[in-house]
Amino acid sequence: MMIPDQKTLFETWPILGRMNREEEVVWVNPDKLPVSTAKERSELSMKDIDDAEARLKRFAPFIMRAFPETEPRNGLIESELVRIPAMREILNDKYHACLKGTLLLKKDSHLAIAGSVKARGGIYEVLKHTEELAIANGLLTEEDLKGGAQSENAYSALGDESARKIFSQYKVQVGSTGNLGMSIGIMSAAIGYDAIVHMSADAKQWKKDLLRARGVTVIEYEADYGEAVKNGRKQSDADPMSYFVDDENSRDLFLGYAVAAKRLVGQLDEQGVTVDGEHPLFVYIPCGVGGAPGGITFGLKQVFGDNVHCFFVEPVQAPCMLAGMASGLQNAISVQDIGLTGLTHADGLAVGRASGFVGGVMKDFLSGEFTVRDAELYDFMRELLASENIFLEPSACASFMGAAKICVSEETRHYIEAQGLAGKMGNASHIVWATGGSLVPESIREQYRNTYL
Repeated sequence: MMIPDQKTLFETWPILGRMNREEEVVWVNPDKLPVSTAKERSELSMKDIDDAEARLKRFAPFIMRAFPETEPRNGLIESELVRIPAMREILNDKYHACLKGTLLLKKDSHLAIAGSVKARGGIYEVLKHTEELAIANGLLTEEDLKGGAQSENAYSALGDESARKIFSQYKVQVGSTGNLGMSIGIMSAAIGYDAIVHMSADAKQWKKDLLRARGVTVIEYEADYGEAVKNGRKQSDADPMSYFVDDENSRDLFLGYAVAAKRLVGQLDEQGVTVDGEHPLFVYIPCGVGGAPGGITFGLKQVFGDNVHCFFVEPVQAPCMLAGMASGLQNAISVQDIGLTGLTHADGLAVGRASGFVGGVMKDFLSGEFTVRDAELYDFMRELLASENIFLEPSACASFMGAAKICVSEETRHYIEAQGLAGKMGNASHIVWATGGSLVPESIREQYRNTYL
């Protein structure tokens, strides 16, 4: 598709001109539909999420064996949902957020194995591929897919040396800015695959070092995320024994992320948080290419319907999903097309072109988007650490911009009124989705704490 020149882009979609000027913008999705209608139009459904959840449960015996740190949760890779009242006060006092309801943090930053939200979708896709190969190689039977004691033994046995020898014939490859590569690489190497991660220039050195220490091959590129994905896909496609995890188009990644929504139901109950017509739920999620926030949003909308309102947050220099959705051009447009660099301290969000698949799905489900300057990521990081003693990497702190602005920006105040929520915000709950940070080395944390832009 031929993209119009910048003058035409900015005249047609004025918000793109504001983004070009590196303004922090708020956008409300005019195409969002009632969930009942959106579900009818969607190619995926709750049945697909249920299937993904069941597969993760089948692999629990193997996960516990390969990663003993998951034993307390019986092989379930899940994170805490915690209240952060002190941070809510900071948002109200310093940012004039006017939040009246409960503020919670979903700590995917502390997920086992990979220390980021990518432990959901990335690990799930590797496990699904492994299940298919295990059946093809006689390590699992169709009967094992039904569960039970025999199934638990069979899945646990995938960690045996004989199984690893079979898996070692195969490659798993992925292109990444960091966290997805961590989840794919760590799990693939644990299973026995020849794991190869193609990393863009934005990826942090400590993430490359950690992967190499786990036996993963890391190929570095001077170019951005898109080039790493392009080269990774090309190399993988040329090798019949190689499987490429396609962050831009993968339904499996998307569904792995979506499982989070079902698990959130029990956690909200434990926190005494009600979600219904009188008690709306607002969720803010950092966004890069779109797979993780898109999958989580899709799952949340399946579970909570019109009572949940999901917003993405992107850096001002890399708002690729917003550019695609606001213009309707989806992955045909890049941030470079509107005069931005795509360069940001939020390495996990340093993506120039969004997933067209995710953007197409989110057109019906997403409430809107915010953008945030890099300097504020570090401010949010320090404020959360000081007030709640919780460390997140800077990119994971992007979501706080949504909570800070939801009640005060003109665009979202109109949204709240249009949705009939103006009299219900005192009953609202807000979830800031933390996407990474627990594996960051202490020396790097110290650098982050002392970074001022």
